[in-house]
Amino acid sequence: MKHFAVLRNPLKDVGGHFSKKISEYLTSRGGTCYLTDDGLDIPEGAECVLVLGGDGTVLRTAKKVVDRQLPLLGINLGTLGYLAEVDKNGIYSALDKLLTDRYTIEERMMLKGSVYRDGVLVGEDIALNDVVILRHGHLRVVRFSVYVNDAYLTSYQADGIILSTATGSTGYSLSAGGPIVAPEANLTVMTAIAPHTLNSRSIILPSHDRVTVEIGMEHTPDGISEVDATFDGGEEVTMQTGDRIDIERSELTTRIIKINHISFLEVLRQKMAD
Repeated sequence: MKHFAVLRNPLKDVGGHFSKKISEYLTSRGGTCYLTDDGLDIPEGAECVLVLGGDGTVLRTAKKVVDRQLPLLGINLGTLGYLAEVDKNGIYSALDKLLTDRYTIEERMMLKGSVYRDGVLVGEDIALNDVVILRHGHLRVVRFSVYVNDAYLTSYQADGIILSTATGSTGYSLSAGGPIVAPEANLTVMTAIAPHTLNSRSIILPSHDRVTVEIGMEHTPDGISEVDATFDGGEEVTMQTGDRIDIERSELTTRIIKINHISFLEVLRQKMAD
């Protein structure tokens, strides 16, 4: 691998200090390097994207480059991450491995969410971590009806619902009580947010299942609910009573470069020890 794009989080790489050092290092060893802050203008010859920041920066970058299927290497400028596995002290060793083709690439499943109102598509997006349907505005619980492959499964009175990939199982889903899943697994985890029941548990579904969530009535005079469907914590689509969102496996994947021999379990152990 000789041709690189470097995307930095300007809040983490203040003044472009690390990105400039990386560019100088790669070019001094026969590589080419293109620096970008938004990831939308990466040249055609780039073979991968080096993402400077943290897991959040990797998530945002993944959606920008997914159509080109460029592999990503996350370089964490903070603490050890699940997606950004290379730390500041390991940057040059990681670059040497890229230059000499000593790496592997993992394919990570993504989700696609499509929002319908009166049968008409009004919004859609993809997510590497999760699709979250969360109440909007006032502190009122919402009724969510859940279907799997058009068959009714259950209803929740809750603040929201998280549909997570295995990659996203260590994010919001975990905070809501969901299970930790090894990132190479292809499945969907459904977890209710603050459900008004004592027996609510996460449900794990195979990747080929399509989950439909319909927005029900609120316990208010007009009965109208309003929620936001968000994709990896970024783009959102506002939904209301009667709308539905179909969530299924995307045909696109995120390609993650693995440099170190640190396993997911080792990263998890370090996180749990913090």
